[in-house]
Amino acid sequence: MAKMWAGVTSGVTDSIADDFNSSIRFDCKMYKQDIAGSMAHAAMLGAKGIITDTEAETLIDGLSGILDDLESGKLNFDMTCEDIHMFIEQVLTERIGDVGKKLHTARSRNDQVALDLRMYLRDETGSIISLVRELMIAVTDKAEENKDAILPGYTHLQRAQPITFGHHLMAYAMMFLRDIDRLRDAVRRMNVSPIGSCALAGTTYDTDRHFEAERLSFDSICLNSIDGVSDRDFCVELASAMSILMMHLSRFSEEVILWSSWEFKYITLSDSYTTGSSIMPQKKNPDMAELVRGKTGRVYGDLMGLLTAFKGLPLAYNKDMQEDKEAIFDAFETVEMCLKVFAPMIATMTVHRDNMKRAAQTGFINATDLADYLVRRGLPFRSAYKISGQIVAECMKKDLVLETLPLEDYKKYSELFEEDLYADIDLLACVEKRISEGGTSVKSVEAQIEYVREALRA
Repeated sequence: MAKMWAGVTSGVTDSIADDFNSSIRFDCKMYKQDIAGSMAHAAMLGAKGIITDTEAETLIDGLSGILDDLESGKLNFDMTCEDIHMFIEQVLTERIGDVGKKLHTARSRNDQVALDLRMYLRDETGSIISLVRELMIAVTDKAEENKDAILPGYTHLQRAQPITFGHHLMAYAMMFLRDIDRLRDAVRRMNVSPIGSCALAGTTYDTDRHFEAERLSFDSICLNSIDGVSDRDFCVELASAMSILMMHLSRFSEEVILWSSWEFKYITLSDSYTTGSSIMPQKKNPDMAELVRGKTGRVYGDLMGLLTAFKGLPLAYNKDMQEDKEAIFDAFETVEMCLKVFAPMIATMTVHRDNMKRAAQTGFINATDLADYLVRRGLPFRSAYKISGQIVAECMKKDLVLETLPLEDYKKYSELFEEDLYADIDLLACVEKRISEGGTSVKSVEAQIEYVREALRA
């Protein structure tokens, strides 16, 4: 079959070349945006007198009918068409005749696909932001439940200082809040209409690009027509923002995997978000968290694929740019799938507060507070640090913790120790003494939770 672009060429290509060149199998996702953009374009052509009002109405009615039929399943995509744009135009012309051929006046597939992609990604980004919000709600709710649950804080994966589980969870909430900001910021830069740029040089018709931009909820128009058709920064930026989001999900997944192991046993994941072993009946595997961790590499790959595809392209449009869609679509679909499983996984996990506290006690993570106790009584910090280390070593030899070492043993190291030291090195007391803003005290964690919830409400 000859193509709609047949002219200087015969429009007849080899079947293998057709398959290689075709993009409808993946760009058909953008049918709603393609039809919406075409409706706005038809309305503009009519408003400017480039076509008659009657022709514009006929085009819009025909496009509306195609949309309805695609939505209902009455019309199926023709996979022999080159792309979604040609499919829509072909069906439209079959239904309304030669008037359908007027739709492509004063535009090119170059600016049309740029328009469709921006609109599609704008919509998809909104969906991703909604899912991140749901995850943040799950995280803040779980943090609220565990704002006073003692947990060892780690550096170098070694027990370091006492914190609360709520405090730890809110660190991820802050990461996700930044992710939302990044996504919104990317949309702000992306929300610029390229339609009217045509192939690259604009058009001889007296069009109104602002008319179409406003109809399609864009903030402004691309001010250079070459940039309008060749810009894919927004794909790269969104893929970058989603890669950072996946990095955060992957770090969280790693901790969920560790916490749910028998070696830690800080949490138990719901059966709904774990799997069993085909041979070992005792196993309960955190497969969902592991898959999220693994799929992070996939999204990184999508980002690198986009960067590599665009790195050597001369202006303006080149067919290489067709490679943008599969990569960015895959990134969005992967992130969406991960977020959909992650939020309920966190919401339904069981927290073992006693195990966390026991790990905190045996990790001697109140040793810094023990040193601070001596410093407040006049001992230089380095001297207090050395004494505290010696006391920890004695506790380890005697299989005791700082809270259970007798006072007479403390006094062997310094007469500054008194009975009140036990209240001072109590783990909850250690946590509550961290009064600096953003710290691990219950009051501080409550403030962090309120900050995030207020941001979500806004």
